[in-house]
Amino acid sequence: MEMTGERRIEAPRETVWQGLNDPEVLRASIPGCESVERTGDDSFQARVGVKIGPMAAKFTGKVQLTNINPPASYTIGGEGNGGAMGFAKGGADVALEEQGPNTTLLRYNVKAQVGGKMAQLGARLIDSTAKQMADQFFDRFAAIVSTPAEAAPAAIAGQAPRSEAAAAMADGAAPRPSHIPALPPGTVPTPAPGTEVGDASPTQRLGAATLIGAGVAEHGGEAPPGGRPAPLQTGGHVPHDPAARGYARPVAAPSPSISVFQLLPSEIMGLPVLFWGGSAVFLVILFLLFVLG
Repeated sequence: MEMTGERRIEAPRETVWQGLNDPEVLRASIPGCESVERTGDDSFQARVGVKIGPMAAKFTGKVQLTNINPPASYTIGGEGNGGAMGFAKGGADVALEEQGPNTTLLRYNVKAQVGGKMAQLGARLIDSTAKQMADQFFDRFAAIVSTPAEAAPAAIAGQAPRSEAAAAMADGAAPRPSHIPALPPGTVPTPAPGTEVGDASPTQRLGAATLIGAGVAEHGGEAPPGGRPAPLQTGGHVPHDPAARGYARPVAAPSPSISVFQLLPSEIMGLPVLFWGGSAVFLVILFLLFVLG
């Protein structure tokens, strides 16, 4: 496997050279790297976790620097063992070209050989994984060496530089919601809803927001929150008018109608009223026939 490329880094050449020889910078830049230890002036020992396709393993390897020409170039040579996954060995020529006071062009030419189960995955998968890891390495490395000196330790540890608000919180001081200075003593803020309020108390914020919201609603012809207040009346008795207060006026239930027939008993001496009425009519007819006859 061979891979060549170049990367422009916004940092002085001396800074880039020091980063390439710093174990902590290398550990933070190499993807999956667990540790980088210096074993000599020109040698390192590293432990890296690698995942290629469905396989994953941890490689332990040794790195040797040769052809050292500070701060212009050197050659990296090494080999690593990944157990049952296989092994890898090879080298790389690294050159630094100064293109300005704060710009360095890094060129690299890598030649490597893999064996074991890892080699069975195919050259295309191995090459794409190696290129991806190289891009990640240079992105991280460039971010670290391009960081100002005071923020470099945090960048190496994988943390972003703290802002002023974060520093204030870490020191135990409550950060202000804005950069506006505190109000003069005795001043009561009356902000609009959603604005930053400085040192106003929660009660003052709620009162100001409620008054402003009611005023805006009145100006737009809408009813303010809670409804419109009833007009004040001075003197005299205020009648209790439910309609004026917005309540529904009660409606009286209709009185039931009473019929004369409902007052008559339904039975007389155990016989229906209809029987007695029919008998009376029959007697009247007999009486009229007797008299007229």
